[in-house]
Amino acid sequence: MKVGVADTTFARVDMGAIAIDELRKHASVGIERYTVPGFKDLPVACKKLIEERGCDIVIALGMPGGKEKDRMCAHEASQGLMLAQLMTNHHIIEVFVHEDEAETDRELAWLAEQRTREHAVNAVNLVLRPQVLTRQAGTGQRQGFEDVGPARQ
Repeated sequence: MKVGVADTTFARVDMGAIAIDELRKHASVGIERYTVPGFKDLPVACKKLIEERGCDIVIALGMPGGKEKDRMCAHEASQGLMLAQLMTNHHIIEVFVHEDEAETDRELAWLAEQRTREHAVNAVNLVLRPQVLTRQAGTGQRQGFEDVGPARQ
């Protein structure tokens, strides 16, 4: 199995290094890293990781700013990632951490690390151990934040 890690120089945290560290803890897999300037560049990076570098799954890491324009650009990037998934028939795990999700740089760095690590595990499980995700269905998992649990009647 080979995992692609697409990250950006725009992010304020080295999310790519965090993802690679976590992947190495959970599976013996090949890893291909592709760093681009911004999150709108991620869809083509992910597509290239799949089609040109033979990745079975890709983690797309980005950190949009906190302004309305940033949210719009993140939405466009997200649509591009969905299109790349459909074009390649491979999963691309989108891991975006918006700057306005945290009040301080310390909280932002913590959230970026937590979310990245949890999604790296999700990527491994999706390809190698899908039954783990099946057991978690409906349990209110939240990557980066505390899980909320299932809804009760």
